[in-house]
Amino acid sequence: MTVDAVDYKALPKIELHAHLSGSISRQCLHEVWLKKKEDGETDLQDPLIEMPLGKHDYDLKTFFPLFSSYIYHLVNDTWALRYTTLSVLSDFAADGVVYLELRTTPRAMPSAGLTKSQYVQVILETIAEFEQSNTASLRTKLILSIDRRNTLREANEVLSLCRQFSGKGVVGIDLCGDPARGPIDILGPVFEEAKRTLPELGITLHFAEAEASGTEEELLTLLSWRPDRIGHVIHLNERVKEEVKRRGWMGLELCLSCNVHAGMICGGFESHHFGEWWKVEETVVVLSASPTSPFSTDDVGVFGSPLSNEYALVAKHFGLTRADICSLVRKGIDVIFGGDEEKERLRGLIWSA
Repeated sequence: MTVDAVDYKALPKIELHAHLSGSISRQCLHEVWLKKKEDGETDLQDPLIEMPLGKHDYDLKTFFPLFSSYIYHLVNDTWALRYTTLSVLSDFAADGVVYLELRTTPRAMPSAGLTKSQYVQVILETIAEFEQSNTASLRTKLILSIDRRNTLREANEVLSLCRQFSGKGVVGIDLCGDPARGPIDILGPVFEEAKRTLPELGITLHFAEAEASGTEEELLTLLSWRPDRIGHVIHLNERVKEEVKRRGWMGLELCLSCNVHAGMICGGFESHHFGEWWKVEETVVVLSASPTSPFSTDDVGVFGSPLSNEYALVAKHFGLTRADICSLVRKGIDVIFGGDEEKERLRGLIWSA
């Protein structure tokens, strides 16, 4: 073992870009499917056939339909929501994650009698249950997402839920969804109101995820909403890059395996823009897992790379030392949405160089 060798699974880590539905392992979905099949509650195909183990080559055209046409139809009641959330939390804890910001788009489940508010409540109660009954160091907060397809009314509903559950586990608001959908201008007033009336609420945006959402006009519009963090950060021209740096100390949520496996960048891991950003003093890079099997972060469940593997990948492809890795994780503490008390807890847990 070399001096710089790191046990990446034991390394205490921070995960800030995990989508709840995308972080459900295929095995967990299979278990939900088995119960629903036995109870006569689903005609869906077995998840292990729909998403075979070892298949991670989803692109943006095949990735989003997995949720709308499959996962949402399987996780469609209180029992399935609790079961899958507990599984996701267990998986992250087992991978050495000590702080997690889990994001989800509030969904009503009419067949189960769940409103969007009750959907959020179930997740928060499940998080509390996990933390009370588990000895792991994992602490989890919730980010509520506005989908790019949402109407202004639907987006305002998400903001109302953020207001309702602020101080009760919800710490941020997100813009997500198919980057080919738009325009996003109609959603601006919601994020501006969030910044104005809920200063304790963090704002994170999926940013330049695809060429369709990487126009200079759109990205400058998004930056005008004054986000605290941005995710993916792929298709940027030089003007937008300089504007990101000018904002100062912005968090960049970077997802290596997701971007590579989905063909969102040209080239392999060594071509990823992590190499461009991780030493930029004006920004804070936070790695995210790449989802399915056993789980992966941007969507661990789909792309199959847990967070521990993402750190191993950047060490391998970009030559990071143990000190670099520890510094990278510790810097991420400054851009969490969980508050000063949680930052102090993490400073006592995260390894120093």
